[in-house]
Amino acid sequence: MRVVVGGGSKDEIVNRKWMFVICGASVLLSGGCHRPLDKQATTVDVLVEGDKTFPLAMAGRWQADEDGWEFVFAPDGRILSAVIGLGRVRVVRGQTTTVQTTTGGQGVFTPGPWVVHYSPGSGQLTVKIAMDHVRVEMAGNVIEGSITDVFAGSLDLARSTWKTLWTTFTRYTGRTPEKPSFDLSTDPTYGETKPLIFHKAATP
Repeated sequence: MRVVVGGGSKDEIVNRKWMFVICGASVLLSGGCHRPLDKQATTVDVLVEGDKTFPLAMAGRWQADEDGWEFVFAPDGRILSAVIGLGRVRVVRGQTTTVQTTTGGQGVFTPGPWVVHYSPGSGQLTVKIAMDHVRVEMAGNVIEGSITDVFAGSLDLARSTWKTLWTTFTRYTGRTPEKPSFDLSTDPTYGETKPLIFHKAATP
């Protein structure tokens, strides 16, 4: 696994800065509509090693200390909803979410497969969130594509803390009035990784 902390070519730096502008500025208005997908796409795979069950203490809302991420876990380990980093939008598995941006454009978010894997012996929890289609319009700029985010790390249930490494794999294309199309994808093998700490919220 490669942890990206900076550097890169001039084009990579420019593209990364442009992504940050879109991510930060496309704060989406509250509300929005949810359109159900087909029944096959509504499940969340929960895998627990050994003859064990998902820890009940994980049930509830877990919020990251930065970047806007949030998960709501059911007692059986399913993810009921997630707030993703791009636009801080709440998405529900099996539903396409459409919201309006502050500049009058639209954000469309369609989830793909979601997987939860827990190892009781090591206390390692891994969550994989795939978004099969993302499109965000803002002030003449458009970002569109798909993304997979993987969060892996050890649980400290006594302190209600989950310390993770977050690796994101983007397959984005950007478009601006000055530049009709340019690639914003991460490395398909390594992605981009940074530490992220989640804490269980005091209230549901």
